Amino acid sequence: MLTESAPAKVNLYLHVTGRRADGYHLLDSLAVFGPAADALALAPAEDLSLALEGPFGESLAAEPDNLVLRAARALATAAGVPARAAITLTKRLPVASGIGGGSADAAAALRGLDRLWGLGLPESRLAVIAAPLGADIPVCIASRPARMQGVGEVLSAAPALPPCGLLLVNPGVALATPAVFRARTGGFTPPAELPAFWPDAAAMARGLAETRNDLEPPAIALCPVIAEVLAALRALPGCLLARMSGSGATCFALFPDAAMARAGAGMLPGAWWCEAGGLYDRAP
Repeated sequence: MLTESAPAKVNLYLHVTGRRADGYHLLDSLAVFGPAADALALAPAEDLSLALEGPFGESLAAEPDNLVLRAARALATAAGVPARAAITLTKRLPVASGIGGGSADAAAALRGLDRLWGLGLPESRLAVIAAPLGADIPVCIASRPARMQGVGEVLSAAPALPPCGLLLVNPGVALATPAVFRARTGGFTPPAELPAFWPDAAAMARGLAETRNDLEPPAIALCPVIAEVLAALRALPGCLLARMSGSGATCFALFPDAAMARAGAGMLPGAWWCEAGGLYDRAP
């Protein structure tokens, strides 16, 4: 049996830069990976199956064609092999929460099945297979900091990031991405100007303060508790920056180090989902 971690994707900023003729929005975002993760276990089998476990597993029980299964079939078709594996997904990330849980799961399935089936495909090939399944999946293949543009499929190197603490908080409300985009008003935001590196967490927070998440206002209009989460995060000792991730409702706060992020998590309402630590970065 093989295991793969599926870490949460966090958008440190998200600019909506335009809209294509087919209706898809163009984005500019800096994606990092956080301390919370789903987990996949993959074993040989005579057919393809998916079992769901974990605190948020029941949320996916009514989804017969989970992204994990779609990713498995896409990989099998691309590689010309039978789609055979018993997959167990331990769902620890909230569903529909703006941190790419489903995309991370699909990416982990592609990585794990590539190993299980002995394919040896490079990350770049897995990303090509992943792209039709969802715009966030290619960046999750590597699970390393990256700048996302286009509809999410255009990836480039992120600035060199300093060590920092990251706290993720979700108030327990699912928020559908299409609804947030529909609620958005106003024009478009130019791409951010990013440096080659930030020397420390405080400098990174100052630089990111010059950016924004264009989906935060419409998400708050649909889900006002997001504003409560952000206010609570900004009041925590050592918080350098607090912002919503993706289309919400998960928010994040940056701290000088992981210990301060964990301390902050202990000061928040127990009913909220919280995970704290440092940035996650898979080795190339």
